[in-house]
Amino acid sequence: MAATGARLRAHQAALSQCARCPGMTGPVVMGRPAVSKILQIGQAPGPYEGRIGQPFAWTAGKTLFKWYASLGVDEEAFRSRVYMAAVCRCFPGKNPSGGDRVPDREEIARCGEWLREEVAILQPALIIPVGKLAIAQMLHAPRLDELIGRVHRVSYFGHAADAIPLPHPSGLSTWFKVEPGKTLLREALHLIGRHPAWRATFHGEDADRP
Repeated sequence: MAATGARLRAHQAALSQCARCPGMTGPVVMGRPAVSKILQIGQAPGPYEGRIGQPFAWTAGKTLFKWYASLGVDEEAFRSRVYMAAVCRCFPGKNPSGGDRVPDREEIARCGEWLREEVAILQPALIIPVGKLAIAQMLHAPRLDELIGRVHRVSYFGHAADAIPLPHPSGLSTWFKVEPGKTLLREALHLIGRHPAWRATFHGEDADRP
């Protein structure tokens, strides 16, 4: 555990200095160096997270942590015990037509090398991809209602893990506020709460217990 923590802190120190993508706006936004069997992967930070210094620190984060609170886990506990990553760690900037710009394929690939290393270090048992961009890195289906509310066995950077996707908690999204999104979100959270990695992380149960 101590060696993994030291490796993770060294990794984050290097990540904090990353400047591989000239189209991105820094600083690099990272979660805490939590040695965890749960890996949450967001999409990319918004315009405020860089100043605040942590992912999901604005409106979407309030909704996300309300979801986890329904499982009895508050924001502080989640941030301290789950490794919070993202498809891209810098703010992509605004789209001329409105909204945040979607990172391009090259930016995703460059930042993906950091994710690859995090997967190698942590060997997560449970991956929670949040939002379509994060989900698309490991699962392929045209619609969220074909993905949300299920446990998927995935190979992510060559590592086998369970993935339980969540919709993006953006205030602009209505998907999780109407059916079937409401029911599928509730089912996804139920599955997360029952997962052995979640029970071990937050309830001290044996991760190998069925």
